[in-house]
Amino acid sequence: MYRRPPVIVSACAIAFSVCTYLFIRGPETRADDAPWGQMPPPNTLTLAEHQNGWQLLFDGKSTDGWRGFKRDRVGDGWQVRGDALVRADGGAGDIITTEQYENFDLVLEYQITKRGNSGLMFRVTEDSDQPWHTGPEIQIQDNIDGTDPQKSGWLYALVDANDDATRPVGTWNTIHLSINQGRGTVHVNGIRYYSFTIGNPDWNQRVAKSKFANYEGFAKHAKGHICLQDHGNEVAFRNIKIRDRDRANPGGDAPQPRLKAVPAFTNLQWTGWESDGDDGRRTLLRAVLLDHANDGSDRVFVGIQQGRIHVFKNDDSVQKTKIFLDIADRVQYRDRENEEGFLGLAFHPNYKDNGKFYVYYTTTEAPRQSLISEFTVRSDDPDSADPASERVVMRIPQPYWNHNGGTICFGPDGYLYVALGDGGLGNDPHGNGQNLQTLLGSVLRIDVNSQDQGGYGIPQDNPFVGRQDARGEIWAYGIRNPWRITFDRQTGKLWLGEVGQNLWEEINVITRGGNYGWNVRESYHPFAAHGADPSSDFVEPIFEYGHDIGKSITGGYVYRGKKRPELQGAYLYADYVSSRVWALHVDHQTGKVLRNEEIDTPQGLAIASFGEDEQGEVYFLTIGADGKAIYQFMPRE
Repeated sequence: MYRRPPVIVSACAIAFSVCTYLFIRGPETRADDAPWGQMPPPNTLTLAEHQNGWQLLFDGKSTDGWRGFKRDRVGDGWQVRGDALVRADGGAGDIITTEQYENFDLVLEYQITKRGNSGLMFRVTEDSDQPWHTGPEIQIQDNIDGTDPQKSGWLYALVDANDDATRPVGTWNTIHLSINQGRGTVHVNGIRYYSFTIGNPDWNQRVAKSKFANYEGFAKHAKGHICLQDHGNEVAFRNIKIRDRDRANPGGDAPQPRLKAVPAFTNLQWTGWESDGDDGRRTLLRAVLLDHANDGSDRVFVGIQQGRIHVFKNDDSVQKTKIFLDIADRVQYRDRENEEGFLGLAFHPNYKDNGKFYVYYTTTEAPRQSLISEFTVRSDDPDSADPASERVVMRIPQPYWNHNGGTICFGPDGYLYVALGDGGLGNDPHGNGQNLQTLLGSVLRIDVNSQDQGGYGIPQDNPFVGRQDARGEIWAYGIRNPWRITFDRQTGKLWLGEVGQNLWEEINVITRGGNYGWNVRESYHPFAAHGADPSSDFVEPIFEYGHDIGKSITGGYVYRGKKRPELQGAYLYADYVSSRVWALHVDHQTGKVLRNEEIDTPQGLAIASFGEDEQGEVYFLTIGADGKAIYQFMPRE
């Protein structure tokens, strides 16, 4: 659900979504036949990168776009080997991009040799004898047997890092560098190392104490070249990509929106809620769930994070909600710990006959834990459930307040699926994502019609049943922070949106027994020093997008309604931080992505979740104080 990065605190976020890859090799060529869920080939742009203005600085075939420092060509010591640009022999020299950049995002992978040394410099100019006289350098070296006290990833002689996420000689490492108005941030293998601001007092003091103090032009130029250093050692580079913030056109060549998002149920008043509290503080309406009972009544149920479910008729003219269930007295929710609360709702497949439904919430009971509980509707009022009917199905200990996940939904097989985050904090400090002996960091599959385990049963065809080293409830694992999971009502596929750690948001289709890689991988990318090689036996994401596009994925459903035929089969998703909404169109037989359309959406919406009514029409939900919590899709003029 919401995500708070471990070092710089950003807006917490709720998330989920889905997409697929269309690969781009070079600026013009697209590998249109690339199947979904496949690792992107080296030196290619994804559809999301292409649409957001990224460019390749190395196409995997040539040294085009580079030249030697103060030279008109690249030295012969630089060679293209396989899919890498390699400083392979003498006479190489430092090389620079032919273009200059001021504000940009840069990513590259490097592979160093034993005792090897190199560097990545930026804002380099040619008005001095050496590139390092003008541009700051991110160190690249063998951290185990290297001869330089400056470790890989450090800003040379200026900023050290507390972490060492560098992977050993012979493996690929990834550096992410962002520069915007002088403020820079560096990540190595997904771990945030440090930030700096060129020209501020702290920066000037660091420069004054360094060997760069005597170089008048050091870090003084507003723009400059990207530079790869030749230190006489073999080093390889690939996947060198840049997004020029000053020239990139967000959206790129993405199709223009054909739809817009507008408020739904505009006359609706929320029973018991007022934006202005008695204490003078504004109370946000935290609508995080929208569902239906599949009982033929065509009613809409909306869950509020503080612990209430509202119900109302699915009619645009509806005036007021009714309280279907109020368990706020037993739900733990605080604004400062806003990944807890009432997070999941699922109606039993036979709800019309048995009146049973299930909720997932953080309980006020100690110690910190989440509950999955069963409730029953009152026999004399179909719009009211009995709070006293609670039967606890499962208790899930939670070490921290964040990464609860919390989506619950019934699959076509009649079993209840439960999406659980890794337990929280940052970077999965307990390694729950890869630990089959804990329920955290997994998608569970349980039988609520059985009580063999106390409150539930374990289906015997679950993938880890019978293993002494695993929990039988687990259906899939390697999950960081899922928000949300949903079944495609036509194909039966289970889609999951994964809120990322520092750099990537990802979407997965969940398969039986699948390992989705966290925390040795963030999306496709190795994470930290223990990050896995691409060849590791993980299920690949369907889609990823970077934090240049958004920072917390929110998503929903494959559209199967009738009102918007142009959305048929598209996966609708959003980003909580950037307030953007997309429809990803895929061929559900071949897995090919067809196009990714952005939907015209008002700015500033905190898009918390999606929901589906009984007819398959999809809505999204927002958190706010205006009471307009539900949005629908309409044709754009």
